[in-house]
Amino acid sequence: MSSDPDLEAAESAATAAASVDDRPVLLVLADSLSYYGPKGGLPADDPRIWPNLVAAELGWRTELVARIGWTSRDVWWALTQDPRVWASVPKAGAVVFGVCGMDSLPSPLPTALREQIRYVRPDALRRVVRDAYGWLQPRLAPLGWPLALPPSLTAEYLEKCRGALEQLRPELPVVATLPSVHACDAYGRVHSGRPATERAIRGWAGRTDVPLVDLAEAVGEHIRAGRGNPDGIHWGFEAHERVAEAMVTALRARCGLDGTGLDGTGLHSVDATGGIR
Repeated sequence: MSSDPDLEAAESAATAAASVDDRPVLLVLADSLSYYGPKGGLPADDPRIWPNLVAAELGWRTELVARIGWTSRDVWWALTQDPRVWASVPKAGAVVFGVCGMDSLPSPLPTALREQIRYVRPDALRRVVRDAYGWLQPRLAPLGWPLALPPSLTAEYLEKCRGALEQLRPELPVVATLPSVHACDAYGRVHSGRPATERAIRGWAGRTDVPLVDLAEAVGEHIRAGRGNPDGIHWGFEAHERVAEAMVTALRARCGLDGTGLDGTGLHSVDATGGIR
């Protein structure tokens, strides 16, 4: 027991807060497809995005750790460096790796270059570099190569993440995703790297018995019909619902959960205020 009264008070408050909500945590490590809607990014607690739809359906709570442009490599960094993840793993009912779409996109300019643009100074030079990158990327994307992350590295990072979780909690269920599809002008509407990335993920999942949710199957028609975000890569809320349906099915099977929905009818549709329709 600590002799520091401030630390003791903080520990007591944390324990009291934890006791308020002892539901299992759905830990989602993902890219921006997990929290972008038809008009842009949304707060992590928005009830219409698929992680929260899934957690609501299971009676769990969500811990969403995500960022735009994340690949499987970024999930590894989050798992090893983010204290929110460390705090969530002991409480998790399952972990979802909701990445690999970015892994499969053409990145003829080095990914590291894009990530470092924000650090360029002075501001005027940064704007020039960003504009140049934005002009070159869609014109070079039809080359289809290199990818943001080679398929072999995608599988390697997914296994590193899975293996680390297995060391901590061998019984913890893990679910992963196959890449979505897109019609994004910023990438020249090119996605020729997706098949190789999908093969690498399927091979890894087959070796490790990890269930997969196929995002392309869930949202493909939605994207092709132009019902998503105007950027051509993110989704509308109907697609979030379709992904949530597929994810709930995978998690129920993996976690041994019974039932089809909180009211026995399947996945609920949720409005912007969290009300079930």
